[in-house]
Amino acid sequence: MKHIISACFFLFSWGVFSQNVTITVDKSVTLKEFFKQIESQSDFKFAHTDQINTSQKYFTETKTYKNISVKELVNELNKSAAVQFSIVGNNIFVKQKVTKAPKKKNKLSGQVFDENKQPVIGANIFIKELSTGATTDADGKFSITLDKGNYTVLISYLGLKNNEKQIVVADDSRINFYMDSDSHELEQVVVTTNKAVDVKNTQMSVNKLSMAEIKRIPVAMGEADPLKSILTLPGVTNAGELSSGFNVRGGAADQNLILVDGGPVYADSHMFGFFSIFNPDIVNGLDLYKGGIPSKYGGRVSSVLDITQQTGDFEKYKVNGGIGLISSRLLMQGPIQKEKGSFIIAGRASYAHLFMKLADSKNSVMFYDLNAKFNYRLGANNTLSFSGYFGNDLFDLNNLFNSTYGNTMGILSWKHKFSENLNTNLSVYFSDYKFNLDLDREGFEWNNKISTYGLKYGWSQTVSEKLKLNYGIEGQYYDFNPGTVKPTNTTSQFNYKQLDKKYAFESSVYLDFEHQLTEKLNLRYGLRYSMFYRLGGEEINTYEDGKAVVYNPLYKIYEEGTPTGSITYKKGATISKFDNFEPRAAVSYAFNETTSVKASYNRMAQYIHMLSNTQFPLPTTIWTPSGPFTKPQLLDQYAVGYFQNFKDNEYSFEGELFYKKIKNRIDYIDGADILANNNIEQVILNGKARSYGMELMLRKNTGALTGWVSYTLSRAEQKTPGRTPEEPGVANGKWYLSGYDKLHNLSVVGNYEYNKKWSFNANFSLQSGQPVTYANGYYEFGGINVPNFSLRNENRLPLFHHLDLAATYTPKPDKKKGWQSYWVFSLYNVYNRKNAAAMTFATNEDTGMNETKRLSIFGVVPGVSYNFKF
Repeated sequence: MKHIISACFFLFSWGVFSQNVTITVDKSVTLKEFFKQIESQSDFKFAHTDQINTSQKYFTETKTYKNISVKELVNELNKSAAVQFSIVGNNIFVKQKVTKAPKKKNKLSGQVFDENKQPVIGANIFIKELSTGATTDADGKFSITLDKGNYTVLISYLGLKNNEKQIVVADDSRINFYMDSDSHELEQVVVTTNKAVDVKNTQMSVNKLSMAEIKRIPVAMGEADPLKSILTLPGVTNAGELSSGFNVRGGAADQNLILVDGGPVYADSHMFGFFSIFNPDIVNGLDLYKGGIPSKYGGRVSSVLDITQQTGDFEKYKVNGGIGLISSRLLMQGPIQKEKGSFIIAGRASYAHLFMKLADSKNSVMFYDLNAKFNYRLGANNTLSFSGYFGNDLFDLNNLFNSTYGNTMGILSWKHKFSENLNTNLSVYFSDYKFNLDLDREGFEWNNKISTYGLKYGWSQTVSEKLKLNYGIEGQYYDFNPGTVKPTNTTSQFNYKQLDKKYAFESSVYLDFEHQLTEKLNLRYGLRYSMFYRLGGEEINTYEDGKAVVYNPLYKIYEEGTPTGSITYKKGATISKFDNFEPRAAVSYAFNETTSVKASYNRMAQYIHMLSNTQFPLPTTIWTPSGPFTKPQLLDQYAVGYFQNFKDNEYSFEGELFYKKIKNRIDYIDGADILANNNIEQVILNGKARSYGMELMLRKNTGALTGWVSYTLSRAEQKTPGRTPEEPGVANGKWYLSGYDKLHNLSVVGNYEYNKKWSFNANFSLQSGQPVTYANGYYEFGGINVPNFSLRNENRLPLFHHLDLAATYTPKPDKKKGWQSYWVFSLYNVYNRKNAAAMTFATNEDTGMNETKRLSIFGVVPGVSYNFKF
């Protein structure tokens, strides 16, 4: 009997379930109206608790269900409705849907400091349980969103001991981490560098170097050099021995934006490239952006070199320095007010000119510079800081001429924290570069200068765990003095002359998004809008047909145009106006935790130009603004890359392909004279440039032997076609090699930690020779042999290569207090390669024949420096 009753109940229930209905629900249907639709088409009845209001609308989407069983309908509605349906017999029960409250995300934030209380930039914060992490910013700060729980946090950075700590996350919390310098046991020498590639970050085409890495790269005279270190990176080449400037992906030196704590500087070298202006004692680290440049940067079309200086110690007074063969340096730091204010001051000076005098040399060369940084904490949410730089070079060549040139820069910044999710940085700055040339034999002195006054205000906002915003504004006022000519004696053939000063104002606004779409897919996209105004007062020449350069078909040469009149603009009046939208975008897709592909695009505008018609940028170069005859340079750059870490991050690989094109790149007519030229538009033509190539970099990140191999295969070209069919342009209007083309560029850097006292370093560099224009014959005119030159940059200097070695000796490596010291012994160009800096063409006085001479600057250069701190 029991089985018969069960079977009947089953058959009855099946019959009820199998009843089909046709129902339409939408956001306007109340629960009571829904009940009526079901009950009118079936035998089901509804029951509900007192908490259910049948006059309320519980449906969240509109849908029609045709000829569907009641059971299937209930299952479908439970997926989207705001209430829960369940069937018991021929009754449908309705109750409130139980929703699980989302887990509260907690923010773990803080700062990472080294043993000197300096913020550690680019330190890796790794959460072991989640295999995820973050990287510290320019202030050593980090922020990670975590669920409640217990975690193991590993902090790592090159040259510092790993710091592992157990933490409990129960709410938003802030923790500071401190890292000691890395010391090694004699039995097992293992250096942990943790420079693995961040495969998930969208940022590509950027290289970061810490001072620990920079100090391991051998350079001339045994002194670490931040600028020389970036020449070991893919896509970066030098402008020639004994020359200032560096070239990135085929770009010119003036296309690099150089920032020191956010303030711009215009020259990067001392002693014509022998030393950089960056004192290694005060530099904390550097970032070199070659592509995929974030929207907050603008004003240059090749690269951004962002240098950060150390922050002075807030607790103890400290001194360190070094004594070298031709220069010495000293740094002092300490508290202004303990825990609130600090200072750091570093200075350098060379004394090569003293040795020259002892050798009875009539030549003299020297430099000096001073860096300073002051910080004051105005509370938990406000910090005021000032960074400054001042440097000068003095050069005297056999009493024929002498020159003085250098940078001055100062930037005042106020950082304010509105909340954990919103930080701001307001800065005002001043920067100038000057060059003074005294030709005593000719009886005149020529001075030129560029000054910049700027303000910028940036915001950094975390909207959510997966979305971050950076936005801000910037304005710069330029004052250009292209030259003041002064007679220096009564017999001078020169009169006092002030070349026309030029003025300009540049402003911009930017917005940048960092967006994590999924665990594997990340985007970074943004937009910069820039405006540039060429301002009076100035008198602007007018020319026939608007051409300041004319073509002479008889002699087949370009010549300076003759002004037909002029227009006078009052001070502050707008002479020319330009504006540009500069979109940026980058994407990364991580196949797994070790491998990813990335792509980026950026457009950038450059409104100021450096005038130089030499093979490499000398301090005599002159800056000029865009205007009626000189348009802004516009860059479009595309890049794709493959990135991988392998063998537990012991090795990392980066490979990129890039293509960049530039509009309105200035070019010069043959024989152009830019020195003290008041009508510079008469020797300038507008052309275009392009470069493309492949960059490869393989790093060994851990172990006693570390280092990297970088290789670049690239091409850099320029094209200046004729303006009419009759004009040939430059190089017959065809693409020709720019002066910055280096087809092959190979660097090998190795560091070996032998024991706690000795470490050894090596750097091998090989580059294709610079493109140059050689004489391919000569003709006789008036009894004088006159050389005839080939097309522009049709030839090359010989292959450039050298090997540098260095050894560092620390007598007492375990000493952590009191006087501490180490020695650096170096050999630059070990095998005495005579690399050509230039080729000169002259007539041999004895034979009367034309001949070519190679100018070489360096052979083998030994160096030693003694470094100390206390």
